[in-house]
Parts: sequence; structure tokens; C-alpha cells
Amino acid sequence: MKRYIIAVILSVIIPMGLMAQSMTDEQVMKFVIKEHNAGTSQAQIVTKLMQNGVNIEQIRRVRKKYERATKDEGLGMVSGSTGSKNDTRLRSNKKKKGKNSMDADDEFDDEKTSEYNSQYRISAGNKKKNKSYVYDETNEDWMDMRDELDEFVPDTAALLNKLMADKVKRKVFGRNIFNNKNLSFEPNMNIATPQNYRLGPGDAVFIDVYGASQKTIESTVSPDGYVTIEDYGPVQVSGLTVSQANAKLRSTLGSRYSSSQIKLTVGETRSIMVNVMGEVKAPGTYTLSAFATVFHALYMAGGTNDLGTLRNIKVYRNNRLVSVVDIYDYMLNGKLTGNVRLADNDVIVVGPYDCLVNITGKVKRPMWYEMKKNESVGSVLKYAGGFTGDAYTKSVRVIRKTGKEYSVYNVDEFDMSSFHISDEDSISVDSILPRFSNMVEIKGAVFRPGMYQVGDDINSVRTLIEHAEGLKEEAFTARAVMHRMKKDRTLEVVPVDVEGILSGKVADVPMQPNDVLFIPTKQEMMEERTITIHGEVNYPGIYKYASNETLEDFVLQAGGLKNSASTVKVDVARRVTNPKALTNDSIIARTYTFSLKDGFVIDGKPGFVLMPFDEVYVRKSPGFYKQQNITVDGEVMFSGTYTLSKKEQRLSDIIKAAGGINDRGYAAGATLVRRINESERKRLEAAKKMALEQYETVAAEEAARTGQKMDLTNSERIKKFQIEDTYSVGIELDKALANPGSDADIVLREGDRIVVPQYTGTVKINGEVMYPNTVGYVKGKKASYYIDQAGGFSNKAKKRQSYIIYMNGTVAKVAHNAKPMPGCEIVVPAKATTKMSIAETMTIGTSVASIATMIATLANIL
Repeated sequence: MKRYIIAVILSVIIPMGLMAQSMTDEQVMKFVIKEHNAGTSQAQIVTKLMQNGVNIEQIRRVRKKYERATKDEGLGMVSGSTGSKNDTRLRSNKKKKGKNSMDADDEFDDEKTSEYNSQYRISAGNKKKNKSYVYDETNEDWMDMRDELDEFVPDTAALLNKLMADKVKRKVFGRNIFNNKNLSFEPNMNIATPQNYRLGPGDAVFIDVYGASQKTIESTVSPDGYVTIEDYGPVQVSGLTVSQANAKLRSTLGSRYSSSQIKLTVGETRSIMVNVMGEVKAPGTYTLSAFATVFHALYMAGGTNDLGTLRNIKVYRNNRLVSVVDIYDYMLNGKLTGNVRLADNDVIVVGPYDCLVNITGKVKRPMWYEMKKNESVGSVLKYAGGFTGDAYTKSVRVIRKTGKEYSVYNVDEFDMSSFHISDEDSISVDSILPRFSNMVEIKGAVFRPGMYQVGDDINSVRTLIEHAEGLKEEAFTARAVMHRMKKDRTLEVVPVDVEGILSGKVADVPMQPNDVLFIPTKQEMMEERTITIHGEVNYPGIYKYASNETLEDFVLQAGGLKNSASTVKVDVARRVTNPKALTNDSIIARTYTFSLKDGFVIDGKPGFVLMPFDEVYVRKSPGFYKQQNITVDGEVMFSGTYTLSKKEQRLSDIIKAAGGINDRGYAAGATLVRRINESERKRLEAAKKMALEQYETVAAEEAARTGQKMDLTNSERIKKFQIEDTYSVGIELDKALANPGSDADIVLREGDRIVVPQYTGTVKINGEVMYPNTVGYVKGKKASYYIDQAGGFSNKAKKRQSYIIYMNGTVAKVAHNAKPMPGCEIVVPAKATTKMSIAETMTIGTSVASIATMIATLANIL
């Protein structure tokens, strides 16, 4: 048995080892991203990569490649990476490769990567002795690859932690300048070579001889510092500036080309090696253009990290300090002081910052700033763009960590330039107080209300009114109100006699800061006065009262009388007021009645003047009616639309007006379709709501009794019940024509539609019969005769519930001796076939009773 299990395991493991194929760096990157997007966990991705022969070194290499591609880290070429491989005089640094080591040149070479992976897998295979590539958290290689992969494509938890860390990360001014993709500080290669540019190994030079002799010599400065001139030999130029090299060539070759000019220019410049060390995101050695400056090198290194300084970046050349760079001087003043052109083997050292200071509140750019120890609060304010317009500038608040506890300092405006800051200081700038120091305000009935400056010109009520361009005509001057703020910021009211002050009868009132003077209008001193007109005018509504307006004026203002207006009864209701009354009075209004002709009073007091709050009622004439039309369709002599000529016009009257029924018409089958009116619709809506409430109550009680979930199926059906615009009225037109004025001869109303069909000599049998059929009508035959013509009842038929639908829309049960008529339909319903429990039967019975009540209610409404 054991041998069998071992054989099965080997049959699975050995093919897996054989299936492992070499993966290039690009394939590894694509595989990791694909699996991550598919939701594969980091542990599973690591296991699959190791099963395919990917090792920890390749993962690290792919991660660095990915980081440089996305510019999250250093953006330049690290020393030792692929350089020029042309046939030049430059020496290349050849590394001696170990058995399983890789040259930096191989970093992006997929073929060499594949070869290296194969070697690694052979070695691993010898060590593993064909063991299965399944790893767990106790395997060190597995754990290392898991950590590297987390850096490459972080899982959800790692990504969340990174986002939270970025959220609380300090935002230091200037720290992101070297992370801007649009600001690379890359040197311009298409400029004239500076005359102070020093030549070095790798520079391509052009020596032009012109004049009596014409010749161009192309050469490259060798590693020893020489350029070779044809027919002359080598000339030492390394370390010389362009101008010095030109002078040397003229002195050296002058005897040979005495009648010609000699000029040296620089073509393709050499690359230099620059070391960027310290607190940068990607410290290391970078290959840059010979024209590169300090800023470009910092950009290639990804800028400073969270500890790096922006104010004291040092550049060393040949172990000597040659420049100190202050990034703030460039960002705030536009000065490139210290941003020198780099030379080969320069070292840029970015040390830690001295101190960070946070400034918040009413400054133009609140954030963290890196400061030098000798700088003051005034320097921080300058870096932050200065105060905003609403800042309190007299003093700022500084909170300092003293090593033991916090201390607070209030630095006034005269000490800001001398108060030196410390690391982790927090400066806050408050806003100004929301109050005025020299403001008075005037509101109300003046031509220019608003705020004014109190002082020499405006110091009293009179001068304030004069500066506001005076009082309006509707100003109420007997008394104005002035609000004055007391010392405790509460308000007091100062009465002002505006009329007395302006006329000189009363002393002027001095104004104080924050006084608010309100001068009301006469309309504001009284209730808004209106008059109202109701009824049969073209524009009924509420109108603004005007003095001396008569009833005739008001009717004309409301658009005049409608055709339906009654001119013999126009009422005016006037409220009764007695401000001096001491007891209640039973009379609350007085009514005046008038008759009008052409809008003028002919019965009553002519020129009746309305008073505020009068209400005019123009009644509808009892003799006014709009035409009411009905429609007659079908088998009549003259079908079409007819107007009701009297209030109680009946079926027989309209059929008579239509010329009577022609020889094809069937009076007993005539139908009446009636349009629903607004009162009927409201009753139906109320009945629908009542039925819904009744059913939900019954269903809730049944659910509580049985312990089952409440069934709201029928409730949803009731909600979806649509109230139609029309409904059918069962009529017996033949009886109405035989006995005009009888109960069968019903009264018509507007919108009715009478349809007289042709005679149909058939009877239709439908429902639970053996063969639904349509047969000819036989006078005197009962319903059983027609059911037999359809093969009789089926096994599912509910015989005693059979009913007949007549052509005129009426319905009758067969069991109640209903007689078939021409054109009718006999319907045999089906029995219920589902076998139910007692509880279900009771539930359905209750529901049916409820629905039956609802239907009966809806039916009785119409």
C-alpha cells in the first residue's frame, strides 16, 4: 500500500518539476500583476513563482525595475549599468563573474536572465533531489520572497497601511520638488559649450582648421587625457577649459598652420559619475551628463526622504567642499546659488534636517517648513507667503516642546524677527475678531441704507441721514429705533424722533460705534391692506388695496365678469372692527348686495367705495350651463355626437333624436359606456384605501394566529388596482324604447357613449365544458341545452356557479333561472383542485371574505 502511495505522489511531483520553465523578468512582472488582479493571495503567488524556478534575486531585480519604471524611487542609471559598447578608447570596467553571479549589465537582459534562472534551477534541483516545490512559512527563501513581493505588489492590508501612513504623513514645503515628473532639471544639451567647461576623458571634440588650409579633425579625449591629431600626434587637453585648449592648440599647431585659424569645439560630451549619499530616496552612484547640475542629480536620486535636509545640501569635489545648496533660496527667490555644474566623482551629501516647524491658521501657505537654527518666526511667515487678509497680525502663538512638557509663547509683531525657532515648534496665526471698530449702520426708509464710517463727518443721527441721501417719501418719521451695544456686548434700544431732529425741535443724538438706526416706512407701521374677489371673474384673487377704489373699479381690475357670472347678486363682505370694544359682539361682518349691468352697479349704492380687507363674491348664474355632449354609435339611423337639450334627457330621447334603430340593430344588446367623474374617482380611491387597510389588518391577525409569515400578495394586487376612466352601465334599451320614462329608460349625462350592436343569433359556451363551442340561438331553450351542445360539463366544472354574460353587459347566474339570449356567453367556472390544510383553508377563506367585501364596496360605489 505504501509503495502505491509513493508511486502516485512521484507521478504528480516529477511532471511538475519537468514543467518548470525559465521565466524572464518581463514574464515575472506580468505573472505577478495578472495573479494579483485575479485575487490570488501573496502566499500562493510566491509558491507558484518558486515552482517555476524564480529565486529571491530575480524578484529583487524585477522589483527595482518596476520601481524605476513607475518613478517611485531613483530615476537615473545606477553605476555599472549598461553603458556605451562602441569601439572607443574608453576603458570598460570588466567584472569577473562567479558561477551564479550576474553582472549589472545583465539586469534588463531577458536572455541572460533566462540562462541564469536555468543554472539556478539545476543547482536547486541537485539540492532538493526532486522534492516538491511546495513552501510554507517555515521556509526562509519563501519568507524572503514573500517580503519582496509585498514591496512589489502589496496586498490589501499592506496597501491600506501604506495609504493610512501617507495620509498622516507630514507635508513639508519643497520636499516634493524632485518628485515632479514635469520638473526634471535635465540639462539642455543644445547650448554653446561654455568656455570654462573642462575637457575630460570621453568628450568628443572637433578641431576645425580653416583659412589657407581647410581641415576638420574629429577625436575623443582618451582615458589618458589626449586627443590624437593626424600627422602630428597626441596633445594633452584633459583638465583644460575650452578656451585653454584652444590656446594650447594654436600655440602647438601654429607653426604647421601659420596662415590658418584653429578652433576646438566640443560635440558629444562625456558622462560623469556622481555619488548621491545621505538622506535621499535612492542613494548611490549615478551616470549623468557632464552638463548636469546638483538639482538634476537630486532628481535622479528621487529627492530627499523624510529625514533629508533641503537647506544644507553639500557638494564635495576632491575631498573639498565646493558648494552648499539651499532649495528654499531657489523656490522662493529664484536664485540658483549653489546649483553648480557637477564634475566627475563629485559627492553630494544630503544630511538630516535641523528643525521642522509647522505653521497653521491665517497664512497663505500653512504647512511644515524646514528651518535653520538661526532663523526666526518672521522667516517662517515669509516662507508661508505672509498673513492672509483676515489674519490677526499683532501677535502669533508658538507652542514648543521643551523636552519635558509643552510651553506656549505669544510673540508680538515687534519680536517676530528676533524670536528664534526650535525643532517641532508649532506656530498658529489667529483670525481677526468678527466685529467693527468704526461702523454705524442705517436701515429702512433712506435712499442709501448700509454701513458707514463713524468719525468726523458722521457723528450724529442727522449727519448719518444726510450721508444716506436723506429720507424716502414713505418714511415714518415720528419714531425711529436705534440699537446700541453696551460694554457687555448686549443691546439696548434708544428711541429717536427723526422728525424733531431734522426740524431742529429736538436735540440731535450722537452716534457711537456699532449703532444701528432703523427708520420704518408707513406701510410697515400698519398691517398690509388687501381686498379679495372670488367667483366668476377672469382673474379672481387677492389684490393690494388702493384708496377710493369702487366696486366697479375692482371688477374691471379683476378682468371683468365671465359669461357664467350672475349680475343680479354680487355680495361684498366687510369685517366689523371696534378697537374700543369692551365686550364680544355677535356681529362679525356686514354684507352688501348689488346688481350689475355691463360691470356697473344698477341696484344698490352706485360708486360703492371698497375698504381694506373687503371681500367681493361674484356668484355663478343658475341659468348658465355649458353644452353637454354624448355619442351614439352602431346601428342607428344617424350615429354621431348629440347635445343634451335638457337636464333629464333619457335613452329613448337620444335614440329618437338619432332616427331610431335601423333594421340591423339589436336593442336588447345595446351597451352604455360612462365616463367616471371626479366625485366617483375620489370615492373609488377611498374604497381602495379602505380595502387595503382591511385586508392588511385581517392578514396580520391571521399571521399572528398561525405563526406564519404575513402574506401580502393580495395587498400588492390591491395597490396595483387601476381606476379606469370609464365603466360599463348595464341597460335594457328595448324596454326603455317600449316604455319611455320608465326605470329602464335611464337619465344620461355628459360623456356617455351608447353603442347599438347588430343582431347576433349565436350563443357562446366557454369554461369547463368538454368542447367550448358557439352554437345558434334557439328561442325558449334553457342553458342546459347549450351546455349539452358543448359536450356537457367536464370533471372540473363547478356546475352550480355557471353564469351568463349578456351583450348589454349584465350578468346572471344559471342557477337563478337566467335565460340565454342572442349574443350571450355561458361561462362554467372550475373547481379548486389544490388540497390544503385546515390553516390554509381558513386563511384563504378569510382572505376571500375580505376581497369579496372590497369588491362589493367598489361595485356599490358606482
